[in-house]
Amino acid sequence: MRVLALIPAKAGSTRLPRKNIMPLLGRSLLEWTVIAARDSGICDRLIVSTEDEAVVAEAKRLHVDVPFMRPAELARDPAGVVEVALHALEELELQGEQFDTLVILLPTSPFRTGEDIRAAMAMFSEKGTASLMSVTKPSESPLTAQIMEDGLLTPLLPEWLFRSGAKSGAEPPNVVNANGAVTILDVEQFKTAKEYYIYPLAAYEMPWDRGVDIDTESDFHYAEFLARTRFGLDEKADS
Repeated sequence: MRVLALIPAKAGSTRLPRKNIMPLLGRSLLEWTVIAARDSGICDRLIVSTEDEAVVAEAKRLHVDVPFMRPAELARDPAGVVEVALHALEELELQGEQFDTLVILLPTSPFRTGEDIRAAMAMFSEKGTASLMSVTKPSESPLTAQIMEDGLLTPLLPEWLFRSGAKSGAEPPNVVNANGAVTILDVEQFKTAKEYYIYPLAAYEMPWDRGVDIDTESDFHYAEFLARTRFGLDEKADS
């Protein structure tokens, strides 16, 4: 089984431009992900997909291959990770490389570890599914969420509104959210489905702190806070 680890790292993020090479405690988000990928020991090939020369320069500094440049249309909305991953597989096939398993690692999850990637791969193999996603539990269940319109509330899921809480006695389902830290795919089934939500879909559950995803400037500052206070990391600390 040949495993390709793909790090998608475009420059043109809408809410936080160039976030993938922003320094978090002296290391770019890309570097945090490269460290975890290498520490996992499961990758036969590790590559970065980008359209940006600054990202290429950072990848080269980290001795990570950028075997092709991503087309501009795959570096802006509405193109997503699925299209980027399919393009990467196609480009590598044109270069004579074939892979059985694809591991997608977003740079925006800096606290995911090599052990998380190894454990996710073990879960993927155990479940025998075409797809696996890392997940975390939300701090509050979305089952009791409210929709607000014109200052008025209506329940999103009325059937659950009064079935939660200490007095209800009901056992709510184990709701989780995909966090983007690790996605693992069977390459042939992914190429057929052209989608990574392939059910039955295996899950690797992570603690909320290692599953933090950086999408905005506030997220980035929160990650800095967590790095120092929860993980006890310092500038250029070993991950």
